[in-house]
Amino acid sequence: MTPAINLAKKKKVAHTIHQYQHDPRAESYGLEAAEVLGQDPSTVFKTLLFCLNGDAKNLAVAVIPVEHKLNLKQAAKAAKAKKAEMANPDIAQKTTGYVVGGISPLGQKKALPTFIHHSALTLETICVSAGKRGLEIELAPHDLAALTRGQFVELCIE
Repeated sequence: MTPAINLAKKKKVAHTIHQYQHDPRAESYGLEAAEVLGQDPSTVFKTLLFCLNGDAKNLAVAVIPVEHKLNLKQAAKAAKAKKAEMANPDIAQKTTGYVVGGISPLGQKKALPTFIHHSALTLETICVSAGKRGLEIELAPHDLAALTRGQFVELCIE
């Protein structure tokens, strides 16, 4: 079990675990998950960390559909910051306790401000990483927001 799955169980949140054999040659962890699990890519979300105002350790979390790209201006606006940049992968791993490609928005070592793309509100459930490459957790968007204290906002380049 991962901290993400343990958190969902502890809070008695309805969820489904999906596991698959991760291919190290996959170019996109999220698109690989959608394809291998037979899920619509619009229902599989990736977890990205970004830093605020040039401070590599001042991090926030974006949860967006795997087929989209993060708009850093919108991410900064959501986090009430002047600017946002993608986080250093080593710092992201150290801060969350998860490896890149398996970073879950749930059960991170340090609670970070979390922003979920508003398209999740149109879906009954979404899949996010469960804390390991090849492991996804499916849950209701509102449950994800409750567990992460997340906000639904516009985050993507359309």
